[in-house]
Amino acid sequence: MVDLAGTELTGEDRDLLLHPAVGGVILFARNYVSPDQLSALTRAIHGLREPHLLIGVDQEGGRVQRFREGFTRLPAAGRFGALFRRDAGRARAACTSAGWLMAAELRAVGVDFSFAPVLDLDRGQSRVIGDRGFGSSVEEVQALSAAWREGAGRAGMASVGKHFPGHGGVQADSHEELPSDDRDWTTLVTEDVVPFERLIRQGLEAVMPAHVVYPRIAPDPAGFSPFWLREVLRDRLGFQGVVFSDDLNMAAAQAGGGYGDRARAALGAGCDMLLICNNRPAAVEIVDTVKGYWDPSAELRLRSMHGQGDPRHTGLHDDPLWQAAVREVALLEDLASPKSPLDDPTDPGARA
Repeated sequence: MVDLAGTELTGEDRDLLLHPAVGGVILFARNYVSPDQLSALTRAIHGLREPHLLIGVDQEGGRVQRFREGFTRLPAAGRFGALFRRDAGRARAACTSAGWLMAAELRAVGVDFSFAPVLDLDRGQSRVIGDRGFGSSVEEVQALSAAWREGAGRAGMASVGKHFPGHGGVQADSHEELPSDDRDWTTLVTEDVVPFERLIRQGLEAVMPAHVVYPRIAPDPAGFSPFWLREVLRDRLGFQGVVFSDDLNMAAAQAGGGYGDRARAALGAGCDMLLICNNRPAAVEIVDTVKGYWDPSAELRLRSMHGQGDPRHTGLHDDPLWQAAVREVALLEDLASPKSPLDDPTDPGARA
């Protein structure tokens, strides 16, 4: 899964997207001007191949929302957690509405899925998670992530739970360095892993592992670890969905070696699709490295990530469901906020 430099396809983009090793495109704020422009871009991407390339984006809400002007400003996940502690039923309903709203607006412009929800526990120490997490307790995160996924599914969108087995227990930002979580196995599996386990039982379609190493459990970062992805995620938790790597251009991914080595390590560990962002030479190196690789099981799993239903619902804003959802999320907070550094594709945190 690769990225694009601008708001429309160039000849170089088309050549890359036609490479047999490329299976999708991840979009950023720099690729967006308006809903009409975005629709034209996604239509051009989907028109290149059959079956069409997957199109994904980080549209969590709060400080990680790539498309803003012309889209509803979504609350940070932590706002739902704060409401949950006062009124759990109301919080679940609001989160379902927000998940539907996010998915419906993206599907209306041809985007297949968002890399959401975040299943990390907000332990008050991670620089990169914070209010991207629904809360600090297993109950909050599990209930609200399930509600978010339910809403997204109603709009025809699969969900991606991240960052397995949990990024909330470290202070370091994996965009900038390799975080090390020194907690033991019992603590992780009885706390951080539980929201993943419960959502997997409910049919979670995809997971993204963390670029975090857990040295008391396994020597490699989770995204490069056969132990975490094959033994724990697949065998013990019974996960049957897609495993997306986190961005192989992040500083923490250097633990996997050079770009070709990172790609081979992630595939060998059990990833189905690799993300490489904000580094076109590295993307070219990776697709050339894996051009002969083919996993028929991964191909079948990836089919579940294609958006369902009418992807060009031009009457969305006239839909009573959309109007009700907008009112619901507007009650949570004033969504106006200063520009986030995560919107800047040159910032280390641009791939969150």
